[in-house]
Amino acid sequence: MIVKIINKSAYELPHYETLLAAGMDVRANLTEPLTLRPLERAMVPTGLFVELPAGYEMQVRPRSGLAAKHGITVLNAPGTVDADYRGEIRVILVNLSGEPFTIGPGERIAQLVVARHERVEWLPVEELSDSSRGEGGFGSTGR
Repeated sequence: MIVKIINKSAYELPHYETLLAAGMDVRANLTEPLTLRPLERAMVPTGLFVELPAGYEMQVRPRSGLAAKHGITVLNAPGTVDADYRGEIRVILVNLSGEPFTIGPGERIAQLVVARHERVEWLPVEELSDSSRGEGGFGSTGR
């Protein structure tokens, strides 16, 4: 798939790190370090602008290493970039740790995953068909 992109950052385009990777790391387009205090959030610019084809979205997801090692995650994970959005992609990061965390210029801050999606039309009904699960949810299938 070809996707049009404008890169106004000082960094390379996001790319797949391995042959079977689903996500591409995206970098912080900062001119100076940004420190997030505990429970603080910030919209971090990437310098990237995209034109996705109709029927696709770009999901902005946390990087597992930042989350596991430092408690840094994408607040609205996954964030969604719609096909008709043309503004700069920014990542809403939050520091869920008890320590300040500094994001450096060019640091990899999130992953981008392009995915197909469907549009639905709602069909109002009075009842739904039975299933083996029924109304079981929120842990009903195990621990």
